[in-house]
Amino acid sequence: MNNGVGAKKILIVEDEPKLASLLNDYLVQSGFYAHRLSNGLEVIPWIKDNPIDLILLDLMLPGKDGIDICCDLRRFSNIPIIMTTARVEEIDRLLGLELGADDYVCKPYSPREVVARVKAIFRRIDSVGKSGESDKVFSVDAERMEIKFTGVLLDLTAVEFRLLASLIKQPGRLFSRDQLLDQIYEDNRIVTTRTVDSHIKNIRKKLSGISSALDPIVSVYGVGYKIEW
Repeated sequence: MNNGVGAKKILIVEDEPKLASLLNDYLVQSGFYAHRLSNGLEVIPWIKDNPIDLILLDLMLPGKDGIDICCDLRRFSNIPIIMTTARVEEIDRLLGLELGADDYVCKPYSPREVVARVKAIFRRIDSVGKSGESDKVFSVDAERMEIKFTGVLLDLTAVEFRLLASLIKQPGRLFSRDQLLDQIYEDNRIVTTRTVDSHIKNIRKKLSGISSALDPIVSVYGVGYKIEW
């Protein structure tokens, strides 16, 4: 384990011992602190007792599967989650449209790719809202990955945070769906633009739950989205 002060803490949830050990070694070599769990039933209790920065979560686990863990976790935490799966048909669900996962990696994968995905998520978190932009409608706290709307804290997933914060940083600018996808994912994976629409729908629902009088996200038919207030 890497016990360096300030090292990001990664929880590896993987029941294949050799793969978990390999991921652990690569993460530690990259300057992260890593801890491993192999049984799904252990995950939520461990997370509640131990602060972490990101979870690498396998889909198929003994005790409780990754989907149930992700759903349970999102009831109390917005910790970034990278799902790992050999079940390609689950990818749409794993993208977080309902579950709240932030990324996915398909097995078999290269440990270097996983480490690159982890670093990419932390870069995005660090790059969004560093100046703590705020006004009477929105305030962004990048360190905590929090956005307040009319003074009320929004319950956002990490993906929703990045998407909304990107719009807030440039009010009035019209973003295409592809441009917004680039804000969420830095690599060139194949993801449909309906992913953005689904996230926007979820964000709007959360905004309207705080203030039905304000609808700051503007849809431009056939083009994309912008934010105005």
